[in-house]
Amino acid sequence: MQSGYTCQRCLSSLRRSVGTSSTIRHVRPSPAHGDIRRRYYSATIKKTTPNPTQQRRTLASVESPNDRAVAIGPGALRHATPFGADEPTERPERVFLKPTNLFHSFSDSPAPGIRRRAAFMKSHAYCPHPDHRQTRAVLSPQDPEARKAANNSTHPPAFVSFECPDCGIPVYCSEKHWMDDYESHSEICDTLRQANEDDHDLHSGRYFAEFRYPGPQIEEILVNMTNWDTYLYTREYNAINEDRSMRQATRLLTYPVTIASVVHELSPYNIRAGGRLTVEGLKSLSALRYTIHPPLSGGGPDVKGLRLSAPPVRIFILGARAESSLPRDVWIQLEYLFPRARIHLIFIGPESMTNRDAEFPLPERTARNPFGGIVEDRLSSHTKITTFVEYYHTMHKANYFQPYDPYFDCFVLFHPGLGHPASVHEWEETLPQLLETKVPIICTGYTEWDMQRDKRWVEEKMAGEVDMLLEPGENRFRSLRWDLNDLDPTDLTCGNWGVWAFRGKRYETTMKD
Repeated sequence: MQSGYTCQRCLSSLRRSVGTSSTIRHVRPSPAHGDIRRRYYSATIKKTTPNPTQQRRTLASVESPNDRAVAIGPGALRHATPFGADEPTERPERVFLKPTNLFHSFSDSPAPGIRRRAAFMKSHAYCPHPDHRQTRAVLSPQDPEARKAANNSTHPPAFVSFECPDCGIPVYCSEKHWMDDYESHSEICDTLRQANEDDHDLHSGRYFAEFRYPGPQIEEILVNMTNWDTYLYTREYNAINEDRSMRQATRLLTYPVTIASVVHELSPYNIRAGGRLTVEGLKSLSALRYTIHPPLSGGGPDVKGLRLSAPPVRIFILGARAESSLPRDVWIQLEYLFPRARIHLIFIGPESMTNRDAEFPLPERTARNPFGGIVEDRLSSHTKITTFVEYYHTMHKANYFQPYDPYFDCFVLFHPGLGHPASVHEWEETLPQLLETKVPIICTGYTEWDMQRDKRWVEEKMAGEVDMLLEPGENRFRSLRWDLNDLDPTDLTCGNWGVWAFRGKRYETTMKD
């Protein structure tokens, strides 16, 4: 059975998100996260006819006089390639792998894309054995580079070339180093094998039923935001009975549902003991929830039912990378969780249109569109998406989005790396501007160490000018899938593992007689 259009877009997003990352963050999960039996199966390959070229996306309309950004119409995409421009238009025969035949070493994989990843790893990733000298600064206590410093290593760095027979990932420079350091490798071997099989699953050619999303539902059916299971059940998703399918589905849904889990009126984060929401957080999020859950207005489809509508709730996603290229069906789930509100998603960042030039060519910067924004306003009647390939602090200085309102605005930073040495310089100018707005700022992190490092940097940088809204902790709607970093195969990351929130400190004036 061939995959549908939605599945192809989801697959393309997942494949692009598992590549190299700009910054390296380390986590060594316990074996309990990757409880997989080590079995060996035959490498039988079943082939089928190539999939026909998918339709081109025509999601935006002609520019309206009120829009300050260029809107892309159907004619502009006439010569564009399908979603997932990294794949050729004339696709080769699809490789079909059965669920019992997903484990293959990366170098001998039946999928050409995975073989290319193996070649990239062997030419860029370094052996983590402590006998080698350090190749970079230590980033965290779990960083394998810390062991090299402790042993005063003298051997020069070497690229990985040996693939572990148990996980199929190139992890060491030789079999000798793999055997000598097997005790350390065994801590993540099962999880690496799980990531290996998940990657091959994306290339298996099967029908991905988990990428079919439900539409609107009646308001009398409340959504339970306790965890993934209750959310998927009460939102009436198709039953997901396989752990692997669950991991693939949550890898995409974690972005919109993480936002909804914080701002929804039925949020699992509350002010009770252990709820992690602070008093200031209750004040700030209550204002946003008042707007995003408006009362019934009594309006109707006829002339007598015309009512004034509130402005859309603006959700600014700064430093956007992979999340900006997610299938729009994924982001539409926000509209179904807030059916009475209008939502405007604004992606801002220099990498917000990476690998998407063929899909949406960047417009020229003009007086009416000074920052070259791309508008997608035909997604639905209540959702609009605008993308800017620009730094936020540049647009803030131009007063492009002023005024800000805590009732209508919210900032979201997915894995920003605020305190990471490689990206801290990009946020030094932006952070004070964000705090000036006094609106909630929701942040996520790959690990607890990543979140705590970002929190310490914010508190040290702003010297007490910050109100904590949501204490750092594990995100109930994190991705259940572990992803590999091609620059360091031992670096396993989990999308949106943790979440926390803050805002600029607010002062209240009191009158004295």
